[in-house]
Amino acid sequence: MDKNTLTGILLMGAIIFGFMYLNKPSAEELEKQRREQADRIADEQRRQAEAEREALTIPDITDADLSALCNGMALYGRRQADGSRTFSTEAYKLRLVNDSTLTGEIVTPAGEISVTDVINRNFPDGMDARQKADASRSLLDAKTQLARYKSFAGHLSGNNTIVGLENDVISLQLSTHGAQISNVVLKDYKCYIQPDTTLIQLWNSEQNNYSFTLRSDSEKFESASFFFEPVVESDSSVLMKLDLGSDAWWGIRYSLPEADGYVVKMDVVQHNMAAAGVIPAGVSTMEFNWHQTMQRFERGRVFEERNSAIYYKEEGEKPDDLSAQGNADKEIKAPVKWIGFKNQFFSSILIPDGTFNAGTKLKSVELTDNLTALKDMTATTQVNYSVSRDSVAGFNWYLGPNLYPVLRDMDRISPNEDLQLTRVIPLGWSLFRWINTGVIIPLFSFLSKYIVNYGIIILVLTLFIKLVLFPFTFKTFKSQAKMRVLAPEIKEINDRYPGQDQAMTRQQKTMELYSKAGANPMGGCLPMLLQMPILIAMFSFFPSCIELRGQSFLWAHDLAAPDAIITWKANIPVISWIFGNHLSLFCLLMTVTNIIYSKITMASQPGSQSMPGMKLMTYGMPLMFLFWFNNYAAGLSYYYFLSLLITILQTYAIRHWVIDEDKVRAEMAANAKKPRKKSGFMARLEEAQRQQQAMLREQQKQQAKKRR
Repeated sequence: MDKNTLTGILLMGAIIFGFMYLNKPSAEELEKQRREQADRIADEQRRQAEAEREALTIPDITDADLSALCNGMALYGRRQADGSRTFSTEAYKLRLVNDSTLTGEIVTPAGEISVTDVINRNFPDGMDARQKADASRSLLDAKTQLARYKSFAGHLSGNNTIVGLENDVISLQLSTHGAQISNVVLKDYKCYIQPDTTLIQLWNSEQNNYSFTLRSDSEKFESASFFFEPVVESDSSVLMKLDLGSDAWWGIRYSLPEADGYVVKMDVVQHNMAAAGVIPAGVSTMEFNWHQTMQRFERGRVFEERNSAIYYKEEGEKPDDLSAQGNADKEIKAPVKWIGFKNQFFSSILIPDGTFNAGTKLKSVELTDNLTALKDMTATTQVNYSVSRDSVAGFNWYLGPNLYPVLRDMDRISPNEDLQLTRVIPLGWSLFRWINTGVIIPLFSFLSKYIVNYGIIILVLTLFIKLVLFPFTFKTFKSQAKMRVLAPEIKEINDRYPGQDQAMTRQQKTMELYSKAGANPMGGCLPMLLQMPILIAMFSFFPSCIELRGQSFLWAHDLAAPDAIITWKANIPVISWIFGNHLSLFCLLMTVTNIIYSKITMASQPGSQSMPGMKLMTYGMPLMFLFWFNNYAAGLSYYYFLSLLITILQTYAIRHWVIDEDKVRAEMAANAKKPRKKSGFMARLEEAQRQQQAMLREQQKQQAKKRR
């Protein structure tokens, strides 16, 4: 650290401490802050004391309250066979006889108390003041609920019944409480984090729930609050119905339109709601709220977590997603075509028949301390509503695997706009994605029809890619052979023009040598660059390939997960997040092969041994890949291992049996005798060197003048 730097740091420190000293509060300000804090604490204590007194105060139940309760039950209570009306929740069980006599019980922790005793404040011995107040308040709540929910009030209680729907690939359970899908099981896929392998349970009632809400200026009707009546319409269709009386009803219909599909049709329907007068005519939107605690299904948490996020598509735009790293939230100002909660290999996607209204809110929270769950996801949105329309809104749930062909075929749902659901599969940027969707996926699907073992499929796929790239590989090797032949002459030039002051001359003579011999120093790099898009495309393909999930090969039990041969329990900060708590064998083999290939490549390039840092690059980069790829799918490491191994074999085969360096030397000697027109690249390079030499001479002149 030099003197100026130290002085600067000391000055900055002095300024900071001076600012803090000048801005410290005075004694009067500190006293004022203390009084304000004491007042806030006192106010909070008073509010708590008032709330406690109110909770212990038994409210009065007036004749007007009882009259309103009886009238509400007469209008909206559930009619029984004997003509009485009932209204029940977990807090009370009420019965109205002859439209005037109120009976029933209030449910308390001390037991059930008759309504008459509550009205007369004839509480049993042993009840404390809070329980007595709560019992009286429950009766008043019944009056409020009836006035608020009207015809819906009779459905606030009931028995939660489960109704099943299934086809060849998916099994659903529908809950009458809330009329929602409470359980989704995928029949063809297994969960790998359970001690005993079970089928994938994509949803269950504890981790996934959703509801529709209708709001007026003063009331809120939420589907999750009600108990519906199931009406089985066919083997593949069930209507969850709320009978509101007077030939009015509101419901949600579920159906499985295909015998082997993952789409669940969900339609919100109603009948004669305008005549019933339950929902005000001014209500024009219906809210939809969806919450999911996304569960783990894979052995490797790190990569599954990185590939789990909320996806969505604005109308007329490409699909987008919330960041998969950390917590994220967003409000979307445009109409939305679909919302998806996407796991690494499975997705829950909701697609409305039209669009969700502008103002959709999405939120994702990481659950880093939860061993069985990844993220907490929520979506809040709206669709249009009309009380006079029987068909309120239609939706399609996609509840299934991230299979490219299946998601591609989903576009038929929206004939007016490409849904682009395949975008939930991360196949890379445009060029790499095109390679995957246009070449790799069709070839992979074709091979899987004839080859059962996916390890063999990857081998055949690798051989095919190497065969296609062989012309570029051969050109690279031939260029490297030319550079090896020229190595002695290049060394002679370097020895003849040593030092930094002759760098330009040395470079110019080297370029002249390349030009005469017909060699291009970039000839080996360009063919390799042309191969890079395929390597990067494969990097995106394998971690997203659900076909590899659960497929074993050699020691790897699951080609879509790391093939751990050594595991440990110690959690090392940062290292555990990057490297994990295991060592993958295919990744280790890839690293060793990469080191061998790097050494061979370095040995084939003249002058590389003397380049500073080259040895560090040779061993450092493969070791970095070991850390990077250790948590990736075994199929990816296996592919790179095969690719590097085949490249090494190609290198030895081409050097020893295909490319004869004596013939290359003779060819270059013949090229040197021919009059040769400079290539555009060489001409530009020489022009750049000429300009650089001119600048260097000018700088030397200026320095000489200053010295004089």
